[in-house]
Amino acid sequence: MRSYLLILSLFFCGISFAQNTITGTVTETNNQPIPGVNIKVVGDKAGTVTDAEGKFTLTTALNPPFTIEVTSVGHQTKKVSVTSSNQNIAIKLVDSETTLDEVVVSASRAPERVMESPVTIERMGLKDIRKAAAPSYYDGLENLKEVQMNTSSLTFKSINTRGFATVANTRFMQLVDGMDNSSPLLNFVLGNLIGVSEIDIQNVELLPGASSALYGANAFNGIMFMNSKSPFTYQGISTYLKYGATSQEAAGTNSFYDFGIRMAHTFNKYFAAKANFTYMQGTDWFAVNYDDKTRQGEGITRSDVNYDGINVYGDEASTNIKAVGQALAERGLIPAAAVNLLPNYNVSRTGYNEVDLTDNKAGNTKMDFSFHLRPLGDERLEVIWQSKFGFGNAVYQGANRYYLNNFYMSQHKIEVKGKNFFVRGYTTTEDGGKSYDMQFTGLNVNNKWKDNTTWFGQYAGTFVQATLAGQTPENAHILSRQVADTGRFLPGTPAFQNAFNQVIADPDVLTGSKLVDNSRIYHADANYNFKDIIKYGEIQVGGSYRQYQLNSYGRIYTDDNGPINYDEYGVYAQFQNKYLEDRLKFTGSVRYDKSQNFDGSFSPRVSLVYAGGAQKQHNFRASYQTGFRNPSTQDQYIGFNVGSAVLIGSAPDNLLRYTETRPVANGSPAVGQIYAGGSSVTITGENAYLNSYTRASVNQFAAFIAANPGNTPGAAALLRVTNVSNVKPEEVQAFELGYRSQYEGVNIDLNGYYNIYNNFIGNTVSVAPLYGTVSETFNFAQGAADPIPYASNPAVQTLHALGNGNIRAFQLYTNTDLKIQSLGFGIGLSKRMFGYYDFGINYNYAQFDFDQAKDPGFEAGFNTPKHKIRASIGNEKLFKNFGFNASVRWNTEYLWESTMVDGMIESATVLDAQINYGLPKLKSVVKLGATNLGGKDYIQVLGAGAVGQQYYISWTINP
Repeated sequence: MRSYLLILSLFFCGISFAQNTITGTVTETNNQPIPGVNIKVVGDKAGTVTDAEGKFTLTTALNPPFTIEVTSVGHQTKKVSVTSSNQNIAIKLVDSETTLDEVVVSASRAPERVMESPVTIERMGLKDIRKAAAPSYYDGLENLKEVQMNTSSLTFKSINTRGFATVANTRFMQLVDGMDNSSPLLNFVLGNLIGVSEIDIQNVELLPGASSALYGANAFNGIMFMNSKSPFTYQGISTYLKYGATSQEAAGTNSFYDFGIRMAHTFNKYFAAKANFTYMQGTDWFAVNYDDKTRQGEGITRSDVNYDGINVYGDEASTNIKAVGQALAERGLIPAAAVNLLPNYNVSRTGYNEVDLTDNKAGNTKMDFSFHLRPLGDERLEVIWQSKFGFGNAVYQGANRYYLNNFYMSQHKIEVKGKNFFVRGYTTTEDGGKSYDMQFTGLNVNNKWKDNTTWFGQYAGTFVQATLAGQTPENAHILSRQVADTGRFLPGTPAFQNAFNQVIADPDVLTGSKLVDNSRIYHADANYNFKDIIKYGEIQVGGSYRQYQLNSYGRIYTDDNGPINYDEYGVYAQFQNKYLEDRLKFTGSVRYDKSQNFDGSFSPRVSLVYAGGAQKQHNFRASYQTGFRNPSTQDQYIGFNVGSAVLIGSAPDNLLRYTETRPVANGSPAVGQIYAGGSSVTITGENAYLNSYTRASVNQFAAFIAANPGNTPGAAALLRVTNVSNVKPEEVQAFELGYRSQYEGVNIDLNGYYNIYNNFIGNTVSVAPLYGTVSETFNFAQGAADPIPYASNPAVQTLHALGNGNIRAFQLYTNTDLKIQSLGFGIGLSKRMFGYYDFGINYNYAQFDFDQAKDPGFEAGFNTPKHKIRASIGNEKLFKNFGFNASVRWNTEYLWESTMVDGMIESATVLDAQINYGLPKLKSVVKLGATNLGGKDYIQVLGAGAVGQQYYISWTINP
């Protein structure tokens, strides 16, 4: 009986211990509640976080007195004494004067202060998001050090770091709650199409430079982590309303609106759920660059007979007008002598402006929901199901301009995570919706009212008649175009709209322009941290597996006969430990990745961080790592006819799957069809790699012939056979030095990097003759006496093909044998002064080195300004409930190289600003802002619409 009473006493004693409950509220100094604050009992495992209203409840087995530690990003840590049970505490936190104490996870896959990070890292927390001088937090990322934003559309912005920027940025990863946000079809991120909403974003972490050792193949130039809020921490209903206007010289002033709502509820300590919905609609930036693609800055206008405008489509249809005359003469439609009246150069059709081939609407709808189960009632174990859906209208620019109309992506994830591990699996699916290629829209709308053969025939016939009537060549061309354009569908007419609707609904490239896509990705990854098992250092291991399923129904990839599947996997390990009284932190990691189509690759990383100074306030870091990037799905399997060329991936099985039948003109002398064995010939992707000349040498050949008629041997000597291998993974060796400190209240962050790239993947264009065999040596005596001259000399036959337009251009994906090097450095300074004024400034320098003369046909596409400066000033507490923020950025001009168009992008200075007013009683914030204040429209992507101004007002409830 006595033992029984003793057990009962111990039991009730344990209950009384468990019932020591402390409640309280954590606020700013201006009484604004702070959600997500960590409350921990010093010397005990008990802890909790504040809810959306800054309230918390903490239960511990300890008896008072004891101490709790209160920590929150952007605030100074505070310790509070608890003196009695069931105590209610009001805690005020003071803003921190440094961001270097903020905790990040991405740099080492483990929590650590920014100050201790072994690599350069940029972070945007909740306070940064709220005060950003930008229409959205995603736009605000442009003000982070090292970030370069490339705007293809109002709703499609591509982020890059450390050079080689493109809209289709396959070298940069974006993870949303651990899921790769890349499109399965395109292999790159479509901005924030399926990202995180304005009121659900918790923080953003960005690592510039290679991160392959921990995050795999595509973390080559950088990686960004977007983390959403947990429904266990941030509960209730939040919403925002945003209305504004865009202003652009070409488009005028147009309104836009943006709405979002977040609902989250914790049912008990075991289960919580949340849901988000956002809707944005506006008018896109009009793309109205009417310079000629190949002769920018030369004043080439539509009056040029072979005009090919950057934002004009359909004028890519171009042919040698003399060859057209020869074909007419052979059919007896014009006298043979009349052929000599036609000029020996190309003429292009009249195209349509981009603004007439799209409704210029930009929009994005995002929806997501998630269920969170904690079987043990705390963070030790959590099971998450998450589904995300994104719909959007935007313009993507690759080799052509593509209107993504009602484009759809979805992601579905199940994840199990605990204190030291996670296991997750997810799938990404997409549907092209009503998307289409604007170049082929222009080409095939033209063909609806008059096919190319008829148009060029009328042009040539009219030119002959006008010349015989005594017209000057200039007037003859004008008259010829007017006659050939008779019957042209004019934008805005029912005939044009009917033809347009038929073309964009037709996936056949010969008659339509619709993009068809139902590709998907299956992905799984896992990580385990042994820090609670192995005491000497921190050891992590992990791995990932991914399968691609490409399904464009033969429209983009060579998947006419069914989806193309391939997979890749990787494993990694990391060791981290501190030495010299915790002043020296060593991190070493290695990863092995294997793709189905390529040999495996190892990616090691070694870094050292040393904390100097009496207070360990001077942190020096050095790192070396290698990274690699597997060729993308496009690099390997694309087989996409873009009109002027065919984009052809280099996977061996892909080359034979691509076939195309091309017409052959007899030419002059009229032997082309004899050489080809008929009036048409079927070619494959192998022609691009195995029987072609470089485009640069073909251009030299043509220029020489034009200047030296009849000197074919001299021109032939300039030709160079395309000599490229199948694409293979590219590699980088990355060296980085850095320094972080705080000196007299000034946060200092310095970094410098040097990268060496090998097997760099890029593009080159080859020109394949439709008959003959390419060569760099020509024996003009061989076959000269054949009944059909040179019938026995296939090398000379290629010269006939080049001279008479019997060719096919291909854009190849390949590696350069030359070493590419890039280097850069950056400095960031920030300080709080004069009370609550936050000042910040950062500078970045970037440069690369590549001997273009040794590989003239290869385009590296660095696409990055040499100098960039950003500065900001703000005050959250200018006076009661009122704050403001302003930022300015500037960059030098730089060369833009892409598969669509090359040229210079001018320097730009952009000023953004916002003012905000808090309404504590309504738990609301009203923000009024503008971007590019007082500035002129500027370009970030050559060929895209110029970015104008945005003016907006927003009301956020329960932010």
